[in-house]
Amino acid sequence: MSRIAVLKGGRSLERQISLRSGARVEDALERLGHDVVGIDVRSDLVRRLRETEPDVAFVALHGREGEDGTVQELLEILGVPYTGPGPSSCARCWDKVLAKHLMRDAGIPTPDFYGFSEGAFRELGAADALPVIEGRLAFPVVVKPARGGSAIGIKFASDAAAMPSALVAAFSYDRKVLLERYVAGSDLAVSVVDGVALPIVEAVPVEDDFYDFEARYEIGRTRFVCPAQLPDGETERAQELALEVWRLFGCRGFARVDLMRDRETGELCVLEVNSVPGLTDTSLLPQAADAAGMPFDELIARLVELAAVAA
Repeated sequence: MSRIAVLKGGRSLERQISLRSGARVEDALERLGHDVVGIDVRSDLVRRLRETEPDVAFVALHGREGEDGTVQELLEILGVPYTGPGPSSCARCWDKVLAKHLMRDAGIPTPDFYGFSEGAFRELGAADALPVIEGRLAFPVVVKPARGGSAIGIKFASDAAAMPSALVAAFSYDRKVLLERYVAGSDLAVSVVDGVALPIVEAVPVEDDFYDFEARYEIGRTRFVCPAQLPDGETERAQELALEVWRLFGCRGFARVDLMRDRETGELCVLEVNSVPGLTDTSLLPQAADAAGMPFDELIARLVELAAVAA
């Protein structure tokens, strides 16, 4: 039996999702016989970790400070083994603009994009370049906060008139935004555990085309197909592409790579990498693990084992 601290909650916009992930992990760890200490991450985190002296920290902290490498850096300093990728990997995954530049430089297919800071619009006149950007990306344009998860703050600009409000919405969540070419097609998720790609999950929204925040976390809003029903050879191509991204970003333990399959061309492209994927009842990693013959408790046990080995 090990003492395991489950880090959850925190101050980000994904707090409620993190609490749900953390609670489910805690239940599994208790069933596995571990001494579990749940920690809602606040300003006393370092003190609580020192008092608790956990053998392993299970990072179920989504959003800022959990996925940007901050809490991983603290755990490194304290010498506490932890689940998931390290600080540098998390930092690269967290910033969508940086991540897409890394993928493009490495020749990994990703939708065309442009990234701008709030200062570029205020001080450098970036707004005057919008017509050129819109012409190159074509409408609709996906406008996202550069840093964040769970589809929070993502808007679709269907035409030039919709672009200003989409930018304002994205900037309300982050000081940097990503403008990305929209790909109409299938939302695919490839979860990777210890360098092994699990069965692919396709998320099919029931009412809308977009797999948004509500579709992700409200039961009944999305139909999940796992393994995804893809043409011959495409499952292997998607999994290999995900593993290539996994290696590029230096991931370890577990992560999830999100892709799109173009409905017309069948081409695959990578959207982003999630270094602390959700573990709720509707999350994709547990579904993929279950399809691979790894029930939830077994998945959690494996992730803890990988954390201890990596220490």
